[in-house]
Amino acid sequence: MKQISQRIYCDDFVESCYMESRRFPNPYLETPYLVIPDFLDAERCQSIAKKTFAASDAKRAMLKTTILDGVVDPTVDEAIRKTHIYTLDDDDAEAYREAFVRHQSIIENYFHAALTTATDVQVLEYETGFFYKKHADDSNEIIDQEGNTVGFNLIAPQRKVTTVLFATAHDDAPASPHSFSGGELLFNYLSDASGAIVTLRPKAGDMVVFLSNPVFSHEVCPVTGGYRLSLVQWHNALMH
Repeated sequence: MKQISQRIYCDDFVESCYMESRRFPNPYLETPYLVIPDFLDAERCQSIAKKTFAASDAKRAMLKTTILDGVVDPTVDEAIRKTHIYTLDDDDAEAYREAFVRHQSIIENYFHAALTTATDVQVLEYETGFFYKKHADDSNEIIDQEGNTVGFNLIAPQRKVTTVLFATAHDDAPASPHSFSGGELLFNYLSDASGAIVTLRPKAGDMVVFLSNPVFSHEVCPVTGGYRLSLVQWHNALMH
């Protein structure tokens, strides 16, 4: 394993495989990802969760694929990703934007980046049994004939930084629609000194920020109960 921060190590596979967008954060940081507690307050998170829970305009979340000339063509494959997607209403979108402005310098300083453009906020709903298998946000995996990952093709180079805000909290005894069990955010190639895979169980209002490249490949474990709701954005940036 390669040590990439004070507490976190990376699988040797990452060093040996083909990867077009390989980048590590400052190795002197405690962790290579950033957790911002209380990015949004509990009242706002509960409001977003209630409105989304009651909504009826869900779309099935898609996977990114690539076609000729680098065009990204999204497709649905619920064997890999089972997620519903919504959009924020204007009031919640403005509250999110104001919170992001307050925290932007923290993110930029942590990753030595100047954030530029970003996607719209996606509201991602995971009900019981929903999941998202291992993936990288800027790349697609290259799989050999035996089904093993041998590398990554970059197909979304504008994705440099990923932000995930949790509107509901992890709880072993969830009370829908404000909490969920299962549904952990797992970083497949990152571990602690003992070799335990990095697995995050955030509370409502927490934002997790990480680089979008395959070093930070991740998955959403199957939700076993309750209601998992997160707000996701991908950001372009000038990386110092």
